[in-house]
Amino acid sequence: MPVAVMAEGGFGFRKLLEQCETQELEAPGGIATPLVYGQLLALYLLHNDMNNARYLWKRIPPAIKSANAELGAVWSVGQRIWQRDFPGIYTTISAHQWSETVQPIMEALRGVLEQGWQADFTTRMVMPKKPGALEASFNRFIPSSEPAPVPPIPNEQQLARLTDYVAFLEN
Repeated sequence: MPVAVMAEGGFGFRKLLEQCETQELEAPGGIATPLVYGQLLALYLLHNDMNNARYLWKRIPPAIKSANAELGAVWSVGQRIWQRDFPGIYTTISAHQWSETVQPIMEALRGVLEQGWQADFTTRMVMPKKPGALEASFNRFIPSSEPAPVPPIPNEQQLARLTDYVAFLEN
């Protein structure tokens, strides 16, 4: 029986993952439906569980892989994640028309990736997001606040700290 998608937040996706795993284990003949495999694979990617994603891909029967294009598309996203091809991840997610059961998971995956990184599709570069503003006219980063300067430590004090540290390690 297919799993109905609707997971609100991480807890819902975790519960959906458990349900999909249970359905795979309880499937007649040990072979689940393509819907369950697709959701399970996408959920493993969402939870950054690449080992389980790879092993799931290996145990999906070849006939199901070839008959369901969406499974291949989910796996191509996984391959991009594995290769750390961040611009490729975004383009692969955007390139496919996901089914209603996999689409919320892929949107959540895109959201997770966008939390800490920003992609520039023209240069195919991914950079960490920083607090601050990007000045549009010059494409220059302007920090929201200047970091506090670190007061210099006199050389004698640095030497005394280093001596104390080495003496501590020797004893």
